[in-house]
Amino acid sequence: YYILQQQLEMDMKITLDPQNISNTAVLKQQNYETRLPLITKKKSASMCSQKIGKGHTVSNLWGLPASHHMGSPLPLLEEDRTKGILSLTELRLIPPAAKITLQTPPVVSKAAPFHEFHKQHKKSAEAIYGKYSSSKGNIAPLPSSSSMVSARKSKPAWTYPAQQLESDLQIPSQTQDLCFDCDIAVYHGTIDQKAPGFLAFKQHYCLSWKSIVFFLEHTEKLLKDYAVPLATINCKKLAEVASDFELNENPTKSDILSVIKNQSTVEKILNRPGQRYKGQGGTEMAATKIQTTWRCYQARKAYVHFRQQQWASGVIAISWLLHNHMARVKKTLKESRQRHLENFYIRAKHLAANWNRIRTSRRTIIHIPSLGYSQCIREHIPGLALQQNMQMGRLCDILDANVDVIYICPLHLSEELLQYYNKLLGLQAAVRSGKPEDMGDLQDRFKILTPEAINSFPKHHMCLATQLKYSPKTIKRIKILIQSKDAYIIGGVPHKDDLAVADMLNVPILGSVPEVAHLYSTKSGSKRIFTSACVPTPPGESDIYNNEQMISALSQLILDNMEVRRWLFKVNDESGGNGTAYCDIILHLKCYHWVQKECQRYSPEIWSKKRAQEPALVKISQELPGLLAQHVQPVNEKRFPTWEKFLQTFLSQGGVIEAFPLSENVTNLTVDMLIEPTGKIKIVSSGDQLHADGPLRSSGTTIPQCSVDPAVLNSLCLKIGETCKSKGVLGYFSVDFVTFIHPQTMEQQVWATDLDLCYSDQLALTQLMLYMTDGNLDCRSSRFEVSLGSNKMKSQRIQHEETKTPSPVSNRCAVASSQLRHSSLSVIYYNVLLQMCKARGVGFDLQEKQGTVFILYEDQQRYRLGMITIGEDLQGVLMTFARNLFIIHQEISAPNMQGETNFKMAIQDIEAILGITAENKLKLEEEQPSKADALKE
Repeated sequence: YYILQQQLEMDMKITLDPQNISNTAVLKQQNYETRLPLITKKKSASMCSQKIGKGHTVSNLWGLPASHHMGSPLPLLEEDRTKGILSLTELRLIPPAAKITLQTPPVVSKAAPFHEFHKQHKKSAEAIYGKYSSSKGNIAPLPSSSSMVSARKSKPAWTYPAQQLESDLQIPSQTQDLCFDCDIAVYHGTIDQKAPGFLAFKQHYCLSWKSIVFFLEHTEKLLKDYAVPLATINCKKLAEVASDFELNENPTKSDILSVIKNQSTVEKILNRPGQRYKGQGGTEMAATKIQTTWRCYQARKAYVHFRQQQWASGVIAISWLLHNHMARVKKTLKESRQRHLENFYIRAKHLAANWNRIRTSRRTIIHIPSLGYSQCIREHIPGLALQQNMQMGRLCDILDANVDVIYICPLHLSEELLQYYNKLLGLQAAVRSGKPEDMGDLQDRFKILTPEAINSFPKHHMCLATQLKYSPKTIKRIKILIQSKDAYIIGGVPHKDDLAVADMLNVPILGSVPEVAHLYSTKSGSKRIFTSACVPTPPGESDIYNNEQMISALSQLILDNMEVRRWLFKVNDESGGNGTAYCDIILHLKCYHWVQKECQRYSPEIWSKKRAQEPALVKISQELPGLLAQHVQPVNEKRFPTWEKFLQTFLSQGGVIEAFPLSENVTNLTVDMLIEPTGKIKIVSSGDQLHADGPLRSSGTTIPQCSVDPAVLNSLCLKIGETCKSKGVLGYFSVDFVTFIHPQTMEQQVWATDLDLCYSDQLALTQLMLYMTDGNLDCRSSRFEVSLGSNKMKSQRIQHEETKTPSPVSNRCAVASSQLRHSSLSVIYYNVLLQMCKARGVGFDLQEKQGTVFILYEDQQRYRLGMITIGEDLQGVLMTFARNLFIIHQEISAPNMQGETNFKMAIQDIEAILGITAENKLKLEEEQPSKADALKE
């Protein structure tokens, strides 16, 4: 038992550390044997099958021929010969160190590498196999370790006989230990296998030689393929790297380079372009590469063509689907808009048939102050929502006791602003009685609604009608408010969505069809209206859409009107002076004096012919492009900083060229008119313009107008009104005129210059003015009259009790502006501003029905406001208005921070008007005595 246990321990040591010198010496002993467990079962397998047998034993394993059994110690029976070599060795019929030549075995062993183990990781045989028990006869003697090694080393290409195996397992000498650091030279991809260093290396690593040979084969192939002349392999590194590979795993190029000492040189050769084609099989590889590249090119070309076709088919399919979808949407939208238009005409006929009843009965007016310009124009309107909210005076329609107002506001108003308008509109009873304590609460008479869609489309530049269209909650609330009541809509600049909103609410619109309004609201369209109405207009040309037409038309206008100094260029779709530019052409035209001489050479009859004007036209046309580029001045320089940008917009939208009045003293005036559904034409407001932002932009008005004879003005307005009615215009619209004294004839000229088919800011200011005074504006006589308060009336009754005169009526004038702006207004709150104005005497007297009223638009930025000043005469009210502006500017501005404002220009314009007014007064006073003297004579 002790001997068997000692033998098992020695076998385990040899198995765990076969390279140890002492373990190798033990293997040289001829009588050493290693026993295996006893084989209890045997499975037979045919020798001819040459299949690998599995299990404890295989019958006829390595069966010996009869010639090898001669001279055996014991006679061999036929059944012993068929039991195999393991059985013969167990029976001691074959010595352990006998020289045995085997036939080709059916089972081929694979060499397994042995790794060194540290002492702490080594285990005894007892720990691995357990304690040996001799009482159990199921353990057979183990085969010798030499047989195990020979089995592991068996390979057809590298087969060693028993003597060679024995010599390989000899104890290496001191010289053999040097092979760890030796190198192997590879010349042109071939290893000299007979070199002493290679043989020593092979002998030292005999146990793992199979993996090394496998690695060397791939190394030789790589070096031959790339025609590497010389490579030196580090043997120690080779053994380490080769031991990590299995036979079914090929080493990579980086793995092979890692064992080469001259790695950088070999790597340069391997990476040299075309080097692969200089080695073995290079010609075939080059041919294969060429064929592969060509086939890849052909396949890539075909694939790209296929992908292009696929992409194109996809684009066509998507485009076709989008086209169909867009066509369906357009068709649906067209049908919807056509239905809206048809319903608009149906409701308009109903409104016209019942207008006389509706305008005198209980009704609700829905005010939508929408600016329905085209998208390109709305994008260039700064503060579009604020611009749409400058007609808060529409709320004053509740002056009629039968009217309720729903005002659609484009901004969210704070509670402070709502309270302000509640108090302002609650003054109606106090204004009529002259007593502040009579102020009432009229919140049930008006509603201010804000569409919820203004938060959903903050940067889309939508007009108010569109935002209301996409606000179902607001629409629903309006329906509830107007349920079972007569109602109609008064919009702003008409838009197609106005018709959609009217269709949702099922109410008529007191206004024109959007197409009609846009057609005749353009500068060219208004010229056509004025021409059809036979009213005087400035010399000019309309519907200009290209540069040649503009130069030709302007040259002809200059020749026909040599006395005109300044010419105006107006873009068709712009409003408020934003699309206007001017140029003093006569001052900069170099050929002007030559043209004058040419004109004087001919008589007026001959000069009117084109033949005589041809040279002058050519000369002017050649000079105009450069002159306009240098000297044209756009009114809105922020929108059009250069002439080129203005000209691009001018020609893309179309426009007109017209003469500026010949006089230095020019007055612009605006008349607001109404064409009722029944066709009746009324003048509802008129006023002279104020210009706080330049001479060509209106910033305010003085009501009523006093620059033109009312009879002349009414005649012109009625002509324009009749023409508009014939074109299908309905509702509110405004006409701009310009008046001046002709320097040659010294007669007053009145030109119609512009037409806006919408509700104007001046009309909203007029409504507020009438609400605060309970007065009457007679536009036919241009008189604004108010009745005095009750206290005043009582005193008048006492004074005139004997004569029994009627209650006194007093004339009033008003100056109103909705375009006042000051950047310093944003630093104070409205209640503080009102308190400051009250402390400085800026307020409204309910008894005298004169004073100042402010119009507040929003409380976020607070840099704009409106103001109305009412007084007894024009000169006094202008002075009061200018004083109010000066007080506000002084209160909110520091000496070193004046802010951005138009207050100063407004004051300057008022001072100029006051100068003209004083001059006209002196002339009137001089004319009256002369007329009196003439009558006496």
